[in-house]
Amino acid sequence: MASFLSPKRSRFITPVNLPLLSFALLIIIGTILLMLPAAANGPRLAPVDALFTATSATCVTGLVVVDTGSRLSLFGQWVVLVLIQCGGLGIMTFSTVLIMLMTGRFSFIQRSVIQDTFTHRPDTRLPSLVLHVVIFTLVLEAAGAALLFLRFSGMYNPSRALYFAVFHAISAFCNAGFGLYSQSLMDFSGDPLVSLTVALLIICGGIGFLVMLELKRVLFRSRKAGRARRLSVHSKLVLTLTALLLTVGTLGFLLYEWNNSMAGLSLPAKVMAAFFQSVTARTAGFNTLDFGKMANVTLLFTILLMFIGAASGSTGGGIKVNTLGVLFALSRSRLRGEETTSIFRRTLTAETVGRAISVLVVAVIVIYAATMALTVSELGTTIHAESRGLFLELLFEVVSAFATVGLSVGVTSKLSTLGKLILVVVMFVGRLGPLSIAVALSGREPRSTIQYAEENVMIG
Repeated sequence: MASFLSPKRSRFITPVNLPLLSFALLIIIGTILLMLPAAANGPRLAPVDALFTATSATCVTGLVVVDTGSRLSLFGQWVVLVLIQCGGLGIMTFSTVLIMLMTGRFSFIQRSVIQDTFTHRPDTRLPSLVLHVVIFTLVLEAAGAALLFLRFSGMYNPSRALYFAVFHAISAFCNAGFGLYSQSLMDFSGDPLVSLTVALLIICGGIGFLVMLELKRVLFRSRKAGRARRLSVHSKLVLTLTALLLTVGTLGFLLYEWNNSMAGLSLPAKVMAAFFQSVTARTAGFNTLDFGKMANVTLLFTILLMFIGAASGSTGGGIKVNTLGVLFALSRSRLRGEETTSIFRRTLTAETVGRAISVLVVAVIVIYAATMALTVSELGTTIHAESRGLFLELLFEVVSAFATVGLSVGVTSKLSTLGKLILVVVMFVGRLGPLSIAVALSGREPRSTIQYAEENVMIG
């Protein structure tokens, strides 16, 4: 016991590298379980396929190299579902809940990790925050499963319908994109119940628990408690940009795919399909249209949406809408000749602006390096004339992996072993954040995001 709690070991397990270690351990456990004969229908999964599936589920990405619904057994599907739930909320959340139930308190490291994950400021009510995270998750997933059950109950027997409803509800809320259908949700492109339920679950998971908590406090706070609580700058920024991106995304898909992948759909079905793709392209990975048959301009447009991603403190990935908002504010202030950067009349610190720039730069470097590596592993020195179109497809898969989206143009399952391992690394880096990985490996303790209280904007 003394050796385990030695100062050297204590310095190694810090709030910075603990998420990295916990995610890595969860992936290893998931890989081992998925390699068991009981996890597969037919021959057991190859080690690289088990590792890829475990990483994709833990990092709530949704990219697959084996069909979840047919290749994995019921046991294998449950392994994937548990990895999705643990990876979506963070394994530290579950361990914190267990410790709180047993002891009524948690350690400094756990407090720091929870604060860095879900909030942007020191919060003395962390037990309440963790409790709300669990309640939001259970309530929203249960509500989503109940709505999906209404549709699936007309297709399967009650037990199978309930299983399909629960699986897709959890996968949607955690922004994972794993489904039990080989064509994702393409069979439900004209079904408003399934499409809108899944889309709303994705949006709730993508805006983050802090935003949901603030919305709940604003909407349901008693007037007797005094002045109504207002939304923070962080929540205003997330909600504003989320609404803007959903609108732009919907219009973009309608414009580019009206007579392409949407041909033959009615006007309401086209609008619903465009909205669904706009929602899922930024974080989740479900699809009701075939991305493998979309126009090149649509794929480029989708890459941009995937790169932006969801909100900080959510289950989604990407550079985050918070970062985008700060970069827009910085550009506006510089064009106006202003020395300070502000959002909603709130001045941002130079440290916050610098962090946003760093996130963008590191993300671009990671995607560029991964795309180059994947191009070498899959195409080698093949000349451009003999590989037309493949570069865009490989870039699409890399951005999807980095942003933990999970959309694919059908390339992932055809990758070589080295190509799959490259995407495994990209998914891992994308889920934890490239800056967090770099800091954890360097062994340095940066200024935590919770200390940016003066501007209330969480970056990363």
